[in-house]
Amino acid sequence: MRNPRSDDSPHRRLRRSAVVAPCTVLLIVGCALPAGAGAASPDGSAAGTAATASATETGTALPAALKPIDPAALRSAVAAAAKKLMVPGTVVLLRTPQGTFRTAVGTTELGTSDRPTTADHFRIASNTKTMTAALIMLLAQDGKLKLDDPVSAYVPGVPNGEHITLADLLRMRSGLYNHTDAPELAARMDSEPGKAVTPREMLDIAFRHAPNFAPDASYEYSNTNYVLLGLVAEKAGGRPLARQLHDRLYAPLGLAGTSLPAPGDTTLPSPYAHGYMYGGSTYALVDKPYPAELEAAARSGKLKPVDYTHQNSSYAFAAGGAVSTADDMGTWIRSLVTGKVLDPATQKQWLDSPRAENPAAPDGQKYGYGISYQRFAPKAAMYYHGGELPGFNSFIGHDPDNDVTLVMWTNLTLSPDGRTTTNALLPTVLNQVYGLSLPTVTD
Repeated sequence: MRNPRSDDSPHRRLRRSAVVAPCTVLLIVGCALPAGAGAASPDGSAAGTAATASATETGTALPAALKPIDPAALRSAVAAAAKKLMVPGTVVLLRTPQGTFRTAVGTTELGTSDRPTTADHFRIASNTKTMTAALIMLLAQDGKLKLDDPVSAYVPGVPNGEHITLADLLRMRSGLYNHTDAPELAARMDSEPGKAVTPREMLDIAFRHAPNFAPDASYEYSNTNYVLLGLVAEKAGGRPLARQLHDRLYAPLGLAGTSLPAPGDTTLPSPYAHGYMYGGSTYALVDKPYPAELEAAARSGKLKPVDYTHQNSSYAFAAGGAVSTADDMGTWIRSLVTGKVLDPATQKQWLDSPRAENPAAPDGQKYGYGISYQRFAPKAAMYYHGGELPGFNSFIGHDPDNDVTLVMWTNLTLSPDGRTTTNALLPTVLNQVYGLSLPTVTD
């Protein structure tokens, strides 16, 4: 339920991931890997890359910010990084003006040689927030709500609710306690992983804690904000959140592999990837480092990762409960950033929404209406998000200046040394696309 973020930022787990160092995220629109393409051994020692026609072949010049993609080099770099992180399976879906590249490493299930593809379903965690925010923007576009409305107009009992606007929720500036930080939630998930919970139960957990700051006084990533926005969307739109997401976003864009599961549904549509993590849920939900003995046992093979595939993700709801594929996520993020979801006026409002998370670093990472933004090179900047929950890690983004889209997912939440796996892989891919020299996991 987290978005990619730098590994030194606080409150790492189930958050909006920030990009690494001076970079940001990417995502890609694309089709599934052809049968037999993208094969890799389960230990990540081999990988496959499929590519469409290149810019050179079509006579199209690459933007100056980009370097030509070498499919073999991309394949080798991703495979080496995934092996270092001990990731069972990884998919990278990349689109640049040079073409579309699909790289798959490892397996979708430990103990098998099942190859991951861009058509495999996985839990997208906090990437769901991009969809919840887009639905709120559509409802505002329809005149069914206003972003400066107080949340108390839609959901009763919210601390400071008469002073917290929907825009504050969207931008993570409410001050409300993050329910996924509560130790009782992790304990419940580990003792009853298949149990459904309601949004109200998650809010009750959050509201037992005092707010961390006054509305709009600061930035702090909180999944509670987006649980509230899901309930706001249901009241303003007059229908369940899952139905609205399907009718307003998934169906119009042809996202046939994307859904918000029913509260009691712990299955994933076929084909799907299994999701793994060392240790209990708390390591994904809060910023709790792995103890040295756990890392050593994982590295030696004495400790096997837990299969979290069929957890009940109802605790995540509008903040991180959706399921999708790399193909769909590529279509989604590019469509959202390039104006295929909102009308022009609402799109401009959305594009202009990111504000600096740290006022002392106005040119650093920014967060807006369910989207992060960061400039990571003089001629390259991205709108992006990412996600993490027990079993899965993912990263999506689009660079509109250079028409670059990237989707990445892994089926291991954290490497044995505690790194969020997709974040750790990100510099490897950015180096291949932009010719940067960011430190990678193999350095």
